[in-house]
Amino acid sequence: MAFLDWTIIALFIVALIGICIWVMKNKTGNTSDFFLSGRSETWLTVGAAIFAANIGSEHLVGLAGAGAQNGMAMAHWEMQGWMILILGWVFVPFYAHSKVFTMPEFLSRRFNQNTSSTLSIITLISYVLTKVSVTAFTGGIFLETIMGIDFWYGAIGLVLLTGIFSVLGGMKGIMMISVIQTPILIIGAFSILFLGMYKLGDGGIIDGWNAIWTFMGEKRHLIHSDPADPFYSQFPGVGVIVGAAIIGFWYWCTDQHIVQRVLAAKDLKNARRGTIFAGYLKVLPVFMFLIPGMIAAALKAKGVDGFNFDSNDKAFGSMVVNLLPIGAKGLVTVGFIAALVTSLAAHFNSSATLFTIDFYKIKHPNASEKRLVWVGRIATITVVLLGLVWIPIMRGLGNVLYEYLQNVQSLIAPAIAAVFTLGVFTKRVTPKAGEWGLLIGFLIGLSRLTLMVFSSSIPADSIFGQILAINWLHFSIFLFLFTMVLMYVISYFTPSATEEQLKGITFLTQSPEQIAETRSSWSTADVLTSLGVVAICVLFYIYFW
Repeated sequence: MAFLDWTIIALFIVALIGICIWVMKNKTGNTSDFFLSGRSETWLTVGAAIFAANIGSEHLVGLAGAGAQNGMAMAHWEMQGWMILILGWVFVPFYAHSKVFTMPEFLSRRFNQNTSSTLSIITLISYVLTKVSVTAFTGGIFLETIMGIDFWYGAIGLVLLTGIFSVLGGMKGIMMISVIQTPILIIGAFSILFLGMYKLGDGGIIDGWNAIWTFMGEKRHLIHSDPADPFYSQFPGVGVIVGAAIIGFWYWCTDQHIVQRVLAAKDLKNARRGTIFAGYLKVLPVFMFLIPGMIAAALKAKGVDGFNFDSNDKAFGSMVVNLLPIGAKGLVTVGFIAALVTSLAAHFNSSATLFTIDFYKIKHPNASEKRLVWVGRIATITVVLLGLVWIPIMRGLGNVLYEYLQNVQSLIAPAIAAVFTLGVFTKRVTPKAGEWGLLIGFLIGLSRLTLMVFSSSIPADSIFGQILAINWLHFSIFLFLFTMVLMYVISYFTPSATEEQLKGITFLTQSPEQIAETRSSWSTADVLTSLGVVAICVLFYIYFW
């Protein structure tokens, strides 16, 4: 990187400091400001924030690396703009009407406090051991590849920079930087895509596109339904669509760090339109990261100078280093660093929100707004430190741990998805059913994860070996259905929630005023633009099937 590139990066850091100073002077005096940006954001900011919270180093490193290695197989998890629509059209009205800060807080109103505490603990553990550490770990790899910074300096520096920004800037700062970095990130990534195709096609972009699919062969397909297909064992036919949808439902509709962006909207109309905007943005990562990973692999196979990376995790970084000119390289790198910061900051802020609202505030109901904000800041610092402690452990375990972490979401998601689905769509499910369904479903998933850790010493013909032999996506589907059945069974033997408790929280208990408010928040234009997202997803599956 040249002096101009480093200058642009330095200016970006100065801008972060400026945002923190502005936020500190204006709006961080209460929990609504610090955790939900004062519930004042427009649809443009909400949509950009959802997208920015999702795009992290696991995309810049992991998704591009997956493209280089497995082709289109992982595109199912990226082509889920339609799932974000479910958040906006179905779940946001209930979250907004209940005026909650967190998803566990919503479950405490629908079920009971034990259900809320269980989800909080599950979420906090998963954030520290997976999302925060994975983002820092892969971020260190990315910064090492494109900037030549030592892995440890890059990973630790990223965590500390983001931690300081999260503590001082809160949600308002995160929302501001999301709007700034989203267009830079998109323009930069698509520049790399087209430059890559131009390079691969020897001066022709169309020739480059054709060369990608010739090089990838069978890997260019989304569906692998033939048992003889080497990808079938991992991505079994159309089962991958159902399994990915369950994981996607948990992530997009119930996970704190995504939903919290939507709760910052100033009203239902802006919240829903923010999800529609995010739905369009979500169709882009396949073209921004996964396909560039394929291009990098093709350029490496072709023997192009600069593409001799020793790990697929460095595929995207190689594209940045070798294809972008001076100046543009610095500007695009700023967009990527901003993406890392906003994604990591979203997890920090969500962790602080969970601890402050779901644990501290319950124990100290009379705590002042100022005190709650400071507790949130201390919680953020704690998560930062825990993330730093876990990085060397994670790196010491190498790729094995990273592979396990990719399966964690498939083990956490089913039980949470089942509890939220039945919690909103039916009032028959009882508080105890929600409590035990979430706990037992989570423990089953945790048991499978434990077996995976010790898989090398488990005989294949044993009962534990047979459990491990179940495809991970099929297991996710089974766990989702099992949890729902379990909740219905428990509901027959436990008392139902009162009508007062359920008021406004399920479809069948909405007040006429709430129904009218929801109906007045959307128009024909919202319906048509939502159908546009669905149409794009359908066409994508038709083309790449």
